[in-house]
Amino acid sequence: MEKALIYEIIGTAILIIMGGGVVANSILKKSKAEGAGWVNITFGWGIGVFIAVIVAGPHSGAHINPAVTIGLATAGLFPWASVPGYVIAQIIGAFLGACIVYLVFKTHFDVTDNPDGKLAIFSTMPAIPHKFYNMVSEIVGTFILIFVIFYIAQPQFVAAMIEGEVVGLGSLGALPVALLVVGIGMSLGGPTGYAINPARDLGPRIAHFLLPIKDKGSSGWHYAWVPILGPVIGSVLAALLFTALQ
Repeated sequence: MEKALIYEIIGTAILIIMGGGVVANSILKKSKAEGAGWVNITFGWGIGVFIAVIVAGPHSGAHINPAVTIGLATAGLFPWASVPGYVIAQIIGAFLGACIVYLVFKTHFDVTDNPDGKLAIFSTMPAIPHKFYNMVSEIVGTFILIFVIFYIAQPQFVAAMIEGEVVGLGSLGALPVALLVVGIGMSLGGPTGYAINPARDLGPRIAHFLLPIKDKGSSGWHYAWVPILGPVIGSVLAALLFTALQ
């Protein structure tokens, strides 16, 4: 396996360990952080992005999100031939990260009698189910993410045009991207839980389906297509606008 793909797996796993972990910390019974709330969760996800980009950035560009990979490819800044490998690596990493979260919090899963809360540790579900508006929420959140990332990372894209260099965010973009994710969560996350990342939702949802979680309930497959399709649409729209403005 290519080194870049290995680092996409590692980076996405770190993202889910930190992000899923902060949700588990806040929701599961008898956790010392039980009830910490939305602000704690949004910052936990942002720090997860920060750490993942620091680790994977120099090696893979730290996309850690199919929406980033597809957005870069749509803008002509990443080869389409590499997109499937990156997306598969991201889903694998997210799945592994979710499994690790389960192992860390196993005893707390066992004493928690909230199936919806358990699913929330792995994947998103809407606060008010409405497929159209849930989709709008994911499209807008991901559009903001990808559109701003283009401007955070734009100087790197110029350097990355040198043959052999990696196109991506790199470590220098770690902090602003982390703050961007926190901001999206604070401002736009309430309706759907702001997946804004198909791998972040799908990989852990598969883990939730497969893992022997006590009294876990449904994995919410009827909704699973929204946090996949919405972010893809949002990323393509962001890339098209960014390209048109250049």
